[in-house]
Amino acid sequence: MPFLPAIDLLYWRDIKQTGIVFGSFLLLLFSLTQFSVVSVVAYLALAALSATISFRIYKSVLQAVQKTDEGHPFKAYLELEITLSQEQIQKYTDCLQFYVNSTLKELRRLFLVQDLVDSLKFAVLMWLLTYVGALFNGLTLLLMAVVSMFTLPVVYVKHQAQIDQYLGLVRTHINAVVAKIQAKIPGAKRHAE
Repeated sequence: MPFLPAIDLLYWRDIKQTGIVFGSFLLLLFSLTQFSVVSVVAYLALAALSATISFRIYKSVLQAVQKTDEGHPFKAYLELEITLSQEQIQKYTDCLQFYVNSTLKELRRLFLVQDLVDSLKFAVLMWLLTYVGALFNGLTLLLMAVVSMFTLPVVYVKHQAQIDQYLGLVRTHINAVVAKIQAKIPGAKRHAE
């Protein structure tokens, strides 16, 4: 069973594989709500070790009973090359460096008020996040994000016309409110262009 690209998982194109991935994410996140990260990692490692050791013993006993010489049951996986090349490491490092630098430049621009309207939008966002943080912890938000990732794309595809209609209405209303606010803030007219 080949691994599906992420977009195929999110659109449930292979229900069995998506269910396994989605269920695994939910199980992991619900486990983290009850236990520490160290405990969850330890239990997952113990479960994996129990499965592989049991399978190895089972195959060894089966080979002894049938008097065959099939070898190690995980030989194909043991021989797989899993190291990252220098080029791959450099590519990922360059990508990470680009995102870190872009984020730092944007935060500098927002915090040092290079553009008043953008800094005010950022301030409103941070103020709203204080309320979100008071209602939910990070793990709950992560759980909601995972559930949303696996449900919202399918809901959108099934009800695209209605959703687009309502989003258009909301966008029109937001643009009207922003235009009124920008009309009251001196120097904000250039942002509307």
